Formats: sequence, structure tokens, C-alpha cells
Amino acid sequence: MGMAKDQEIFVAPESVVKSPLPGQALVLFDGYCPFCQLSMKLLGRLDWFGTLAWRSFRLPENVPQTTPTLDPLRLEEEMHLIGPKGSPILHGFEAFRYMAWRIPLLFPIAPLLYLPWVPLLGQKTYRYIAKNRFGMLPCKDGVCTIPPKSTK
Repeated sequence: MGMAKDQEIFVAPESVVKSPLPGQALVLFDGYCPFCQLSMKLLGRLDWFGTLAWRSFRLPENVPQTTPTLDPLRLEEEMHLIGPKGSPILHGFEAFRYMAWRIPLLFPIAPLLYLPWVPLLGQKTYRYIAKNRFGMLPCKDGVCTIPPKSTK
């Protein structure tokens, strides 16, 4: 997935395979991305009530069977959140908005995320950050890149 096959890739210990606890939503993020690892670690520390489980989608065992099936290319582009009962399945800004209601320090901004134009602006901002995430923090040995989309 854009990585040299002979390169050892670091996957954060928090992203090891284990099922979410009952009632937890599952957040799938890019375990190869230092920016993503740092962001999820910070949000995880702020999740005082343990409502979210954080897993790297880079470990196939972490990606549950869902209906509809999660698209591996889409997982490369945006974090995904799967609700505690298998739905909703959210991605990008919508996933962040869901998390904002569950992370106490984000409670004050959660209602603001529904104001007119905020979702559109939020998704555009999220996509920009996601697309450029590998340049935001140093990568291990410079090997982290997002493969270009195929043009079929």
C-alpha cells in the first residue's frame, strides 16, 4: 500500500488486534502515519469514558466485516468510525463530529459542527489534512506515502 515491501513499518501498540468493548465505537486510522498515530493517541487520552476503540486499519484483522464492506482505498484516504452496533459507518469529518460528542473536552464545539456550511468546510479541511498528513510529521526513514489513485 505505497510502502516498500522490505521496509519494516511501525504500527503503534495501541493499534494491535483486539475487539472493541461493548458500547465502544471503533475508529480505524492509518497506523503507518505518524500524524495519525499522534492524533489518535491524543484523542484516546481525552476519551475519559472509554467510548471509542482506536485501531490501525493497516492490520487487516482490525477491519471488521461490515455491510456495506469497507473500501480499502477509502480507508487510505480517511479515518472511519463504526458505531457500537455496526452502524453508523462514518468517515472523515462526520467521524470527527461523532467523536466530538463523546470526548468531554470537545463537547463545547460539538453543536457548532452542525451549523450551516461547517460540515462542508470541515470535510474540505479534513480531506486537505488527510491528503497532506505524511508531510506534517517526519516519517520513519521517509517511506510513508499515499499511493496515487489508479485512473481506470
